[in-house]
Amino acid sequence: MRGLSVATGRGIVYMIVGCALLTLNDALVKWTTAGYPVGQILFVRGGFVFLPIAFLIWRMGGLGVLRVHNHGGQALRAMLVVVATFLFITGLSLLPLADAIAIAFAGPLIATALAPFLLGEKVGWRRWSAVIVGFGGVLLMARPSGNVVAWAVLLPLGATICGALRDLLTRRIAATESSVGILFYTTTAVTIAGGVSLAHYGWTPMPWQDAGILALAALFMAAAHYLQIEAFRFAEATAVTPYRYTSMVWAILFGYLIWSHLPSGGMLAGAVLVIGSGLYIWHRERRLKGS
Repeated sequence: MRGLSVATGRGIVYMIVGCALLTLNDALVKWTTAGYPVGQILFVRGGFVFLPIAFLIWRMGGLGVLRVHNHGGQALRAMLVVVATFLFITGLSLLPLADAIAIAFAGPLIATALAPFLLGEKVGWRRWSAVIVGFGGVLLMARPSGNVVAWAVLLPLGATICGALRDLLTRRIAATESSVGILFYTTTAVTIAGGVSLAHYGWTPMPWQDAGILALAALFMAAAHYLQIEAFRFAEATAVTPYRYTSMVWAILFGYLIWSHLPSGGMLAGAVLVIGSGLYIWHRERRLKGS
């Protein structure tokens, strides 16, 4: 990292490690989907996630950080996260890890496409072209054959659409809501939704080893979000944002080591188009903002 300041270098390292931990969380959750309903996984993992959240609330001065100013925004964001989480984890149970992660990278494309309609932001022809190319990559990853699409791919794609809407909504409510408050209410909604779903799917007895795996997944997820927040504290967003795409490298590595999965040629080609389009959109936005 020659030529970078110490702070920027640290921010990049935090982002890369955070992406690794977040992908490892996905891998651990995928491991448990073979034996448990998605709702049970979210309920148990959510219970463990509250522990680091409680620590953050304590560190930030108490329950005052949970004060809600935009009730509608918080509720809508929580609902989007609930739907996205159920779709993504169900997709993880049916798809190789790298495939699900690659499709999730379509988030910036969807956010860019929706921004003019939901936020009134202007999107030029260059970014629209990148969006079209990126969606071509998504179709390539979906491997269409006639009128038949690998339907399981629609699950993480649906999660990505909900995630893009969540991100756009977060831009609107972040001015009045604390980060810890947003995280707390979102986690509460996902955990409650997982618990409610148990009324239909039932509870599968869970030995302590599997509970430990979900506790570890929760720890990795909390640590990943903390490191990514710290990454933006040490370095500018323009310096660390591209390193989010290292998640694809980690997903291929973990997928191969745990399940001996390797992405197909079509999946890799589609991922290149999606990631390349996302990076170009990031580059254009940085130039337009004068960074």
